[in-house]
Amino acid sequence: MNPHNKIIAIVEDEPDLLANYRATLENHGFKTMGFNNDSTAWSFFQQQLPNLVILDVGLGHNPDAGFDLCRQLRNLSPTLPILMLTARDDEIDVVSGLRLGADDYLSKDISMPQLLARISSLFRRQEALNTPQQQAIKQGALSLLVDCMMVSWNDQKVDLKVTEFWLVLSLARYPGQVKTRNQLMQDANIYVDDDTITSYVKRIRQKFQKADPEFNHIETVHGMGYRWLP
Repeated sequence: MNPHNKIIAIVEDEPDLLANYRATLENHGFKTMGFNNDSTAWSFFQQQLPNLVILDVGLGHNPDAGFDLCRQLRNLSPTLPILMLTARDDEIDVVSGLRLGADDYLSKDISMPQLLARISSLFRRQEALNTPQQQAIKQGALSLLVDCMMVSWNDQKVDLKVTEFWLVLSLARYPGQVKTRNQLMQDANIYVDDDTITSYVKRIRQKFQKADPEFNHIETVHGMGYRWLP
């Protein structure tokens, strides 16, 4: 991924954090713009969209301003990469962010190298959507087109976010093999707590069940992790 000419907008009301994010990203070749409130950011986004947006959930006195802005952005563009970065990591917050259209939801205590890795992953997905499909994985009713990150079940598209896709790929590549939560985090290149992995798996199951109410191919192995049933 070439960061040059990639513009990342950061909406964060803590000045030191905003400055830190911008300095780190600019040192790695990205162009950045910063906003310390949702109204200023929204006014700008209505005129021009960046290549990726990092949103804080709580902005000013509104603890859910980032959620509202995420929904507005997703209505403007179905493909704009949106990364929610927040101190709130309760399961309900993670699910809410993903449901509103965020591509990734990470804790503010993530390291800068980890944040850069997630940003790179989101941009790789964007680039893959514009390149010819190459690697495909077929497991029964499941079909995975790796390069463009497309998933279908019984020929019905399953709309997965970036992290959800990598988690499904990790599980489905080796059916029957138990994957620990740590292994899933490594494969998806995320660094979250166990409850957040649980939230991702619940959300993935729900999406497959929309295509097939009888879907039950992701098994919880208590005390260990998860596996994809052949």
